[in-house]
Amino acid sequence: MGISNFPASLQPIIQQGFLEREFEQALRSRLGYRMVADRESFSVGIGETLTKTRAGLMPSVTTPMAASTNTNLDNGLTPQGWGVEQYTVTLNFYAATQDLNMVTSRVGIASQFLQNASTNGEQAARSLDELARNALFAPYFGGNTRVLTTLASAGPTIAVDDIRGFTTVYVNGVQTAVSAVNPLTVIVGSNPYSLISVTPALSDQSTAPNGISGQLTFATDVSVTDAAAGNPVVAGTASAIVRPSGRATTAMLQAGDTLSMSVLLDAVATLRMNAVPEVDGAYNCYLDPVSARQLFSDPDFRQLFQGATSTNPVFRQGMVNDFLGLRFITTTEAYVQTAGITNGLAVRRPIICGKGALIEADFAGIGAEDVAPKDALVSIIDNVAMVTREPIDRLQQIIAQSWYWIGGFCAPSDTTTTPTTVPTATNSNFKRAVMIEHIG
Repeated sequence: MGISNFPASLQPIIQQGFLEREFEQALRSRLGYRMVADRESFSVGIGETLTKTRAGLMPSVTTPMAASTNTNLDNGLTPQGWGVEQYTVTLNFYAATQDLNMVTSRVGIASQFLQNASTNGEQAARSLDELARNALFAPYFGGNTRVLTTLASAGPTIAVDDIRGFTTVYVNGVQTAVSAVNPLTVIVGSNPYSLISVTPALSDQSTAPNGISGQLTFATDVSVTDAAAGNPVVAGTASAIVRPSGRATTAMLQAGDTLSMSVLLDAVATLRMNAVPEVDGAYNCYLDPVSARQLFSDPDFRQLFQGATSTNPVFRQGMVNDFLGLRFITTTEAYVQTAGITNGLAVRRPIICGKGALIEADFAGIGAEDVAPKDALVSIIDNVAMVTREPIDRLQQIIAQSWYWIGGFCAPSDTTTTPTTVPTATNSNFKRAVMIEHIG
């Protein structure tokens, strides 16, 4: 809709661009998980789901060729190939709106108009930040859970707190459902078992954020000793989770298991073992203010900077430390879990991310002319559309101010990076972030 369709009293405000600047400010004032996402444009006309393929590496060659085999057309060589893996991102539509009655709000029309734009921007920024957080954390919870109920006798099926990370395996780079043909090795208690089936619970009991409780069925019976309630259940391809004092599960955390420099260094070491690239020279560590406060109380951390607190940038400006290889970013969107898995103690979850830990796909058609004509009041700010609709009610009094975003987030896997290609690499499917769990 054109500006000319709006009341004359509002046209100067719109023409000066006040609304667009207010919206842009609100979006940019929010820092959080979306910062680590690599932005990609989702092209028009290719459907709503995009599958991307990542090429792997070939093993190193450390054995010299024998001269006696250097014969025939193949020179004694066996052709090799590199592996591939795929990850999928799906477009979704997110939007919100609010109305403004110009008559009932006439005394403060301009300020309320601007305030609506500002609150829309804050809501959009926070919504996208939480979507990014959820997409980032989900795979890094994967493959780490615990037994919920002790088996009365040895049997093939156990109940667990969270089935994420157990439902699929990668076959030739493609996620495939776990089955007898495509089993997954899982450590239950102290011994490995071959997982062949996963069933979500009819009534979810998971204590993990966005978790899904259910049952795991194995090819052989699980012993009563291994299937005791509280025992860890860890997939062979589980994501790395670091806990103080080497606690095996979230429920085993105790008072005093706080965030420390040694825990952070363990997480950084895991990322470096997997050859995860840094983000502009350091890994991003997202943590809430309580986690940050615990870190500054850690004796090792304080001793590292003893006598330099007034000049060191760790204490003065940005909580960025080259020695630890970390860039600390505090956020109020971090997961804080207080539901009774640790006797009422809160569980906090900082996460350390390297480059490529998260992908954001923004639909390229958001600002297309057939959707947002040249004279329309649609502003695209940070890939989010702000829409101001003229009054179209009978009395021409109610203006609608809305925002929408079309896109999706996903955390890509790194299954092709193995000890064969990178000798220090782990077997985790997802390697570009490490989650930390501690009490706080």
